[in-house]
Amino acid sequence: MWGFIEYRAPHSKSACPSRWDRQASLSLRRNCHSHMTRNWRVRDSALGSSPAIETPPPPRPRHTLRPGTPVLLQTLPLPLLLLPSRLLPLRPCLRCCREAALARRAEPMLDLEVVPERSLGNEQWEFTLGMPLAQAVAILQKHCRIIKNVQVLYSEQSPLSHDLILNLTQDGIKLLFDAFNQRLKVIEVYDLTKVKLKYCGVHFNSQAIAPTIEQIDQSFGATHPGVYNSAEQLFHLNFRGLSFSFQLDSWTEAPKYEPNFAHGLASLQIPHGATVKRMYIYSGNSLQDTKAPGMPLSCFLGNVYAESVDVLRDGTGPSGLRLRLLAAGCGPGLLADAKMRVFERSVYFGDSCQDVLSMLGSPHKVFYKSEDKMKIHSPSPHKQVPSKCNDYFFNYFTLGVDILFDANTHKVKKFVLHTNYPGHYNFNIYHRCEFKIPLAIKKENADGQTETCTTYSKWDNIQELLGHPVEKPVVLHRSSSPNNTNPFGSTFCFGLQRMIFEVMQNNHIASVTLYGPPKPGAHLRTAELP
Repeated sequence: MWGFIEYRAPHSKSACPSRWDRQASLSLRRNCHSHMTRNWRVRDSALGSSPAIETPPPPRPRHTLRPGTPVLLQTLPLPLLLLPSRLLPLRPCLRCCREAALARRAEPMLDLEVVPERSLGNEQWEFTLGMPLAQAVAILQKHCRIIKNVQVLYSEQSPLSHDLILNLTQDGIKLLFDAFNQRLKVIEVYDLTKVKLKYCGVHFNSQAIAPTIEQIDQSFGATHPGVYNSAEQLFHLNFRGLSFSFQLDSWTEAPKYEPNFAHGLASLQIPHGATVKRMYIYSGNSLQDTKAPGMPLSCFLGNVYAESVDVLRDGTGPSGLRLRLLAAGCGPGLLADAKMRVFERSVYFGDSCQDVLSMLGSPHKVFYKSEDKMKIHSPSPHKQVPSKCNDYFFNYFTLGVDILFDANTHKVKKFVLHTNYPGHYNFNIYHRCEFKIPLAIKKENADGQTETCTTYSKWDNIQELLGHPVEKPVVLHRSSSPNNTNPFGSTFCFGLQRMIFEVMQNNHIASVTLYGPPKPGAHLRTAELP
């Protein structure tokens, strides 16, 4: 089963929201004349809510619709119109069709520069191979007036088996991100009629220039003969970091197979006049064997990223974190690249706020807790007494880590590690945290042994390693407000060895919360322990 999220550009011309509206709804829009513009939004009944329609006050009609038009689409002075189970198609007037066609033609096409084995973009923005998913989404959000109708495609049940895809439907571009490290792996242009392309400042694809085999040869020069894929019936013309695919069905003559051409390399000569159907930008010599490259220096933007996070453990449970960090620039540390720093930092429970700042730097955001929803599970008699101070989080989004400080002592009391799986409520807020957690195994003849839990472990495998069933979980419902529903559903929280694992419905771990040792004479909350 595939998950689907569609982001649409805002309709208002005055302001662009900072966060896109995640629509799990079907939007029906009909624009007739400029003086008659109406919008209907139908909520998806699959989310468990009854269908409803939000309609603005209808204007006075100035023309009559054709006979047989559904009541929903007529301008009637009613406060609410009931939606039938299936909408009948509306036959728009000829003037509406002409205006819509002229509007589509008036929209400018993207004019992009192709850099093999590197990027696709223009002077304002650029999609670079190795770019994190969050940065690509930030570009789409910033330029939502130009780049519209973006789809997010992922596998809901097996998010690690398929690449995460951002599909720019209006521009015919797909951005394929590696399912594990969530960095840009392949840039695909699957509809060359919707975009202008140039190489070294010279166009090879536009409304006036067709991307034929002769044009590709003139723009990019000579390369190896084309390779035929019989399964897809496509010819692939490969350069380093760049491939063009030609469709076989568009040719009038059968391809000529020459087994002894080019010093024994079996190849097919592409007929003259064949046009490009798809273009791919990737790293390396082979599209099939390509991998997402490391993050380029241009994508650091002054931030620090975590290459790996190891959970440190003592005899009773977790004691802290050891982070292997990456940063761009010069300074002390192991130089893995000419301008990239690799260094390690450790943070422990009980460290002060100043200690964390000196180790990890300033957080991206500081969040103060307004309430403690787990307080109801506490056996303490003072659980209903309101707190005079609020605990606060340091949010490190590029590390995928949150650190909670006690409001009175200003010392670390909790770590939260995020896996950033698609289909979770907090998806794309944090970068993926590549953590490793040692778990104590309590089996016969296995005393003192540990097993490692990683970002990609599944919860049922962890229970098998532990050898004993875990107690019933706490069901967690997330929503931005009491009136909003979460389209991704609930998650389940399991307590284990001073840790809480938040598990998604597909058995993947959404986050792990680590708790420090209890204070002397204090009672731990029942929700924080197995």
